[in-house]
Amino acid sequence: MKSLRVATCQFSVEADIEHNCGWALQQIGQAAGGGANVVHFSECALSGYAGVDIPNVRAIDWDKLRAATRDIMAAAKRHRVWVLLGSTHYLDDETKPHNCVYVINPKGDIVDRYDKRFCTGVCGSQATLDLVHYSPGDRYVTFQVKGFTCGVAICYDYRFPELYRGYKQRGVQVMFQSFHNARKSVVADPKYNIWKTIVPATVCCRAAENHVWFSANNSSTRPSKWASFAVRPDGQIMGRLRLHQPGVLFTDMTLDSKLMDAPGPWRTAAMQGRLHSGELVAHPRSAAVTGL
Repeated sequence: MKSLRVATCQFSVEADIEHNCGWALQQIGQAAGGGANVVHFSECALSGYAGVDIPNVRAIDWDKLRAATRDIMAAAKRHRVWVLLGSTHYLDDETKPHNCVYVINPKGDIVDRYDKRFCTGVCGSQATLDLVHYSPGDRYVTFQVKGFTCGVAICYDYRFPELYRGYKQRGVQVMFQSFHNARKSVVADPKYNIWKTIVPATVCCRAAENHVWFSANNSSTRPSKWASFAVRPDGQIMGRLRLHQPGVLFTDMTLDSKLMDAPGPWRTAAMQGRLHSGELVAHPRSAAVTGL
């Protein structure tokens, strides 16, 4: 049975690019030492998250960010691992950048870039700021590692199941989902934390309804809403890191036909618009919906 070893990484993402780069380099080395094929970092892990870690994208030193990105690329080549690096991608001085994940191969090349498609706008009366700082993307991103088809998504994307149906149609078997639910809340009450419930529950649902693996990570900055975790295709969480602690979670992802895939027999038909199982009947008592 083929296997993909994934290192799901978390550390405290800060406004300091050198701090973030130092942690990323350390964890790439740790992941490679543990036999990882793919090293996965959280949303805006290198650049810091505008409106949360940093006041806005004007605070980013783009030359320093590019240099740090090249250091990460060199580390991927040195350790011969894939790296999924959350960062910010510059467009021009007049256009908002992308909140992105760079896909870096073991040769140290950026082979693709996923740009967050669903940037947050308004949550109740609270602006959640993404669209103030970032331009949304509009592309699926897939890549191949050891015979596995992998896909990428970022944070708020997870609220939109249509994206994951699209990835399933593209043959994706492993999803890399980078989050940043840390440092401050988007709601007035700092004790309100629906994210610790809804994020794992939703990711487990996305995994089970599409029968794919998930690596889901987060910044460990206090107060972090939840700790990074991995989910197998039947929806079972297979491991978690410790809240507010830097760490690397290793998961050996295999395609086990014995894992339950409840919607499997009808998933393809459902994605094509046939939203029932079995054969429909043409019967007067079936059509008489108000009678006994």
